[in-house]
Amino acid sequence: MNTELILIRITGIDRPGLTASVTEILSKYDVTILDIGQADIHQTLSLGILFKSHETESGNIMKELLFKASELGVNIRFYPISVDEYENWVSMQGKNRYIITILGRRLTAKQISAATKIIAEQGLNIDSIKRLTGRVPLDEEKASVRSCIEFSVRGNPKNRVEMQRSLMKLSSEMGMDFSLQLDNMYRRMRRLICFDMDSTLIQTECIDELAERACVGEQVRAITERAMRGEIDFKESFTERVALLKGLDESVMKEIAENLPITEGVERLMFVLKHYGYKIAILSGGFTYFGEYLKQKFGIDYVYANELEIEDGKLTGRYLGEIVDGKRKAELLRLLAQVEKVDIAQTIAVGDGANDLPMLSTAGLGIAFHAKPKVVENAEQSINTIGLDGVLYFLGFKDSYLDEKGKL
Repeated sequence: MNTELILIRITGIDRPGLTASVTEILSKYDVTILDIGQADIHQTLSLGILFKSHETESGNIMKELLFKASELGVNIRFYPISVDEYENWVSMQGKNRYIITILGRRLTAKQISAATKIIAEQGLNIDSIKRLTGRVPLDEEKASVRSCIEFSVRGNPKNRVEMQRSLMKLSSEMGMDFSLQLDNMYRRMRRLICFDMDSTLIQTECIDELAERACVGEQVRAITERAMRGEIDFKESFTERVALLKGLDESVMKEIAENLPITEGVERLMFVLKHYGYKIAILSGGFTYFGEYLKQKFGIDYVYANELEIEDGKLTGRYLGEIVDGKRKAELLRLLAQVEKVDIAQTIAVGDGANDLPMLSTAGLGIAFHAKPKVVENAEQSINTIGLDGVLYFLGFKDSYLDEKGKL
């Protein structure tokens, strides 16, 4: 007996029991469901079911479904699928799947059009589109407004490097952020996240704060500029800057710590990460004193930074132990992954400076946050339009997953 492959598409106002009513009819004829998918947009349903049935029963199935659709007040369409079409669909299932996340304060048709054009040019097919943020308020001037859409795409890009470059270029030109990730089990099971501290978790550079209190601000900035021009390396510049802090009273550090400007979104991000079992680390070229303060404030698990030497309540102008530079940050990331028994692909790193690039490239997911141009240019993901809680959307969190404290 010949079999037929039939795709049904049902559209209309969604209501409880609709899918149950349709599948109940199909179950009477003992059909095989080959694929099923459903999406809701503002209570408007789009349901698709691909099934295999005996040739002699297809007419009765379609007749019953038509009557049921009329009863429920929805539209139904039938499409015969050839064996070749089905086999082509099956062959696509073996191809890679990518998740492309688009994020911003607001997203326009122009932005989405530009992003989907890049997807199409790379020969990728969009399987599904999902909104991760809550309903967008009509008052777009509200500070907490943000929009995030996640595309699930299938296929192999013609040139992934070029695709990445195009998305990042679009990001800077159109005021939105992108993440392009291979959709595998590691992406769904991130477990360790490492943050830079200065200009990432906090909106200042602690050494500049200390330098201002020590009345050596201009001298410290001059050394920083020399380092940025490549005239001296990080270790040399760090040693010179710390030496200028000699004699500063320890109480100044306490005053700075208690008034650190916390970056937008940090409280929400830390709450959600801790709630869902992530291990959190600070890997900073700054100072342990301020890292420990943030550790206590947010329940962070690890802090690795530079320790200032203090004698008789005053800074000596020296530091203790090994300097945490870019290379050391990447080493610490690998070490923490071993300690926590997670694959390096399950790690995340977030930072803004050139000394963060080694750990961003080492981590399974490296995110440049409000970063310098050189860092954005070399990073695969970046967030420039919203606060640090934008990281949650790159991890696949939906606003609706979160309880009241985790919501905006």
